[in-house]
Formats: sequence, structure tokens, C-alpha cells
Amino acid sequence: MRCLALDIGGTKIAAALVENNQIQQRQQIVTPQDDAVNAMHEALGSLVQQYAGQFDFVSVASTGIINHGILTALNPKNLGGLAEFPLKDSIARHTDKPIFLLNDVQAAACAEYQELDPKKVPNFAFIVVSTGVGGGIILNGELQTGPNGVVGHIGHSLADPHGEMCGCGRRGCVEAVAAGRAIERDAQKWDNPCSPKEVFERFRKNDEKATALIHRSANAIANLVADLVISLDIQQVVIGGSVGLAEGYLPLVKHYVQAMPHFYHCELTNAKYAGDAGLIGAAYWGELELAKQP
Repeated sequence: MRCLALDIGGTKIAAALVENNQIQQRQQIVTPQDDAVNAMHEALGSLVQQYAGQFDFVSVASTGIINHGILTALNPKNLGGLAEFPLKDSIARHTDKPIFLLNDVQAAACAEYQELDPKKVPNFAFIVVSTGVGGGIILNGELQTGPNGVVGHIGHSLADPHGEMCGCGRRGCVEAVAAGRAIERDAQKWDNPCSPKEVFERFRKNDEKATALIHRSANAIANLVADLVISLDIQQVVIGGSVGLAEGYLPLVKHYVQAMPHFYHCELTNAKYAGDAGLIGAAYWGELELAKQP
């Protein structure tokens, strides 16, 4: 089965034909910002029409939450003018093929999980630590999305009840403590402020403030890992994202997890897929969903 896979992010939309994990005819455009709703309708229509007659189904990995075909978010401001965008209906205007939608981190979880043995790792989690913190959860070998598409938004679980206000409106979320945006927020308060990338450079040079900031982030993610293990019996967690894959970060997370009782331990590894995880994961999941249809 050949899939037209779309990966919709805040700044770019990637499209490609995917078959047996192989990507063909990949292209990338800028996510519309001006007159966002109409421009997005036009962009999606143009992409689908360019691949007309070459695919059996469409599968989309998108930022935000996919709720009954509608694109939304815990913090709608993150989507700009695309909050409550009718994503499935927009695509359906241009094709009669089956359409499947999921969150981009959920798709990345599928990409990472497909290489594992579901008998050995029935329960799995993917955590992305980047500008924000998100996740994808697989239980008994199946991706969990939930009736409202929110399963896996683990960055909005509690890390510090007295912490900073999160963009979702709740105080002290993991995202508000551990994400790149949180690192940048705190680093901007220094006498010599810097970007998250520079924070990591200072961390690797044993700068005291940078080290404390990265340790705080890694500790929050370690506790998130422990919560997933003890609540869902997760056997393996894969960590990705620009922060999660930064040099020296995963060893810190492992250090904090290993300091906990053994009930909280699991296998921790870095993500293998990078920029194409959304495309590959969406295609993989879409084909599974297609097989379930009568």
C-alpha cells in the first residue's frame, strides 16, 4: 500500500509518498501564516492534487491535537490562526481515499516502535524534549490516541506545583520546567543571557548556572519516565527532540532514573529517526488503521 504522508508543523509542511518505510517524491513547503485558514486549505489541496493517482490512502502527522478531524491544541495560541481547523474535511475535498490523522509525536512514536519486538516490548513510550515536551504511548503493541486525541500529551503532567505557568494555563507542567522554551526563559534572566544551544555549550564546559539548568530539565524528564513506568508498566522509553538528543542529556536522565528504586527503571535510548519520523510513522500507523477497516 502506498501512502501520501503529510507532516504539518508550525513552520513547515512536509509531504511524500511512503511505501515499506521508503520515502519518495519528498517536498517541503512553508506552513501558511498570513490568512492562515484559507492559505492552509489551498496548500493542502495543492499537495494532494500533485500526488493524485499515486496513493492508496492519506495519513497526516500534525502538531497540536487531532480531535475528531479538527486540529486544535491545549494552548490554541500555538496554532495561530489555525486553531479549530477542519483538517480532515479540508483534505477530503480533494480525494476520496481513506484519511487518517494523528499528532506528530504520536507518529514519531510509531516510527520508533516499528523496529521493536512487540512481544518483548508491549508497552512503550516516546518522549520528545524540544521547544515543548510531548509524547506517544503504545500499550499492548497499539498506539493510544484516545477519543479526543490527547493521549501522549505528557508534557502537561505536573512537575512542580509552585513552578512557572505553562502555556496550557496550568502551573508547573513538565514542559514549563524541562522544554527548550523553559531553558531559554530561565537563561534570559542571567547577567549574560543566551540561547538553549549556548546553555548546552556552557553545560559541557561545567558552567555552574548552565549545569543547574540542564540538570533541572533532565531530572523533570527522569521523573516523567518514572511516572510512565509505574503507571503504565512501560518497558522502554525513547527520547528525541533537540534538547533530548543534545550531547550529554540522555546520560543525565539515566542518572536520575537509576537513582530511583528499581521499580521505576526501564530501558532508555535515543531516538533513531529525525526529520522524517512524522512521515514514516504516519504512514505506518495509517496502514495499520486501514487494515482494521471492513
